[in-house]
Amino acid sequence: MKKITIAIDGFSSTGKSTLAKQLAKELEYVYVDTGAMYRAVALFAMQNQFIGPDVFDKKGLTDSLSKIQLEFKFNADLGFAEMYLNGENVEKQIRTIEVSSYVSKVAEVSEVRSKLVEQQQAMGKNKAIVMDGRDIGTVVFPNAELKIFMTASAETRAQRRFDELQEKGDDVSYEDVLKNVVERDYIDTHRADSPLVIADDAIEIDNSYLSREEQFSAVLELIHDVVKTA
Repeated sequence: MKKITIAIDGFSSTGKSTLAKQLAKELEYVYVDTGAMYRAVALFAMQNQFIGPDVFDKKGLTDSLSKIQLEFKFNADLGFAEMYLNGENVEKQIRTIEVSSYVSKVAEVSEVRSKLVEQQQAMGKNKAIVMDGRDIGTVVFPNAELKIFMTASAETRAQRRFDELQEKGDDVSYEDVLKNVVERDYIDTHRADSPLVIADDAIEIDNSYLSREEQFSAVLELIHDVVKTA
């Protein structure tokens, strides 16, 4: 079967990573969670006091980008790759609501985007890759053979995120999660550098009322159609 590049963009908590992992496993493709990369940079900024409730030292962060080493390491027990920041497994730390509250602000910084986009493009140079994020089909892989844009209502996404955090034992309220989702939507769609938009040739999927299985089957069919005509 011909190898292609699959770009999955969309709003936060639409299940982009879940779908991408399913597809990568089924197709035996490489999966890259670009959101994890931005979250890791946000965690680095927090650890070094570059960002907080009342501060965002963008210059301090950009001057320190050379000190940030990001790496995905496959965890055979989990069945997917985890995010490592400067040699430390930070997979759990980057999924907290606190990191979520800062990641969109960090992702607005052009120098951060430039550094990570360069790494992402290098990862996908041989195709056979599934990558999800905010600008994969528009900036990272504008020539991807298949582009998916995922969306759902803010309330649906907040409920999914809230349930996920509750399962992990995080003490959060649904109202705080919904506020975070709405704020991230605004920042992601209004930033000057690579805002979240639907690529002209992307296929939009509203999964507000779709099960994971229904969504997976629909996208897998799209992939087979693309491969036939590629």
